[in-house]
Amino acid sequence: MTRIVSRSILLIALAAALAGCTGAGYYAESLNGHLRIMAARQDVAGLVADPGTPAELKARMESASAIRQFASDALDLPDNRSYRSYVDLGRDYVTIAVYAAPEFALAPVAKCFPVYGCVPYQAFFSLDNARKAATALQAQGLDVHVSGVTAYSTLGWTSDPLLSTMFRGGEASLAALVFHELAHSQVYVQDDSAFNEGFATAVETSGVRKWLSAAGDAEGLSRYEAGRARMADFLGLIAEARRELNAVYGGPGTEAQKRAEKAAAIERLRQRYRQMRDRRWNGYSGYDAWFAAPINNARLAATSVYNDLVPDFLRLFELCGGDYRRFYAEVARIGGLDRENRAGALEAAGSCG
Repeated sequence: MTRIVSRSILLIALAAALAGCTGAGYYAESLNGHLRIMAARQDVAGLVADPGTPAELKARMESASAIRQFASDALDLPDNRSYRSYVDLGRDYVTIAVYAAPEFALAPVAKCFPVYGCVPYQAFFSLDNARKAATALQAQGLDVHVSGVTAYSTLGWTSDPLLSTMFRGGEASLAALVFHELAHSQVYVQDDSAFNEGFATAVETSGVRKWLSAAGDAEGLSRYEAGRARMADFLGLIAEARRELNAVYGGPGTEAQKRAEKAAAIERLRQRYRQMRDRRWNGYSGYDAWFAAPINNARLAATSVYNDLVPDFLRLFELCGGDYRRFYAEVARIGGLDRENRAGALEAAGSCG
């Protein structure tokens, strides 16, 4: 779950400075981190044309260039300068995201910024600063989850580069990242991360399917669909655990009793996962690391924010006949509704427009 979208770090920093917001050190770090990345950009077309470019890097840039063009030509995503340059970060993640949630509640603690509104995490370029923030939140009695970020979007305000962290998976993984990040530039609703991430993941999912189909990669498409099926199973496990925990948190027990019941529910989640892995998945262990790490409300909340609305958006895409322009227009229309009506309208949609 490391592919998490950071918000427009540059614009947040600038807007915060102009607004005289507190936390100047955080905004300075964000601004400096982003500017360092922007200063290190190399043009993708130039890398491909340069005979001195190493063969492996050249192949990656050729693939990335084709994916980027496909995003605009076939998915009607913004035809801007984003993901047409490249930066080798020399590290595993571009930023570190810190999530927090109350000990007995599943809703994440929101962090609010000028311009881009409230999001369910705070991102840091510095691992040390992320750890300090996590420690401070834990001292407040909150559940905390820290996750590495492989890519972020400035929503089209700057020309976001491809990052070396985006190439850790195969070609389908890179396509997913590019399509997802560009989708945030297509439609973005302030203060509603679940809506934004559900939409971007739906674009990512349909886009990767279209990309693999256009490439005639039947084997790759089969692998991708198998991965999506396992993801659906995983999210089903998380949803069941969340239902159990909500019942615990809303129940009449003391804090000590709720704490014990919470631990028991999380252990049952791990047990159900092991059964699914060994029986339904025939031993596939790709999620072992997720379940081996600490599980708490913040981690469960992060998973929910990025995935809960994806089925509704994919259904809407089908209602729009797989036409991206119609789909984007309808998503923008629903996104313009009041927040209390937005999710219901998406769920109840029976036609495209």
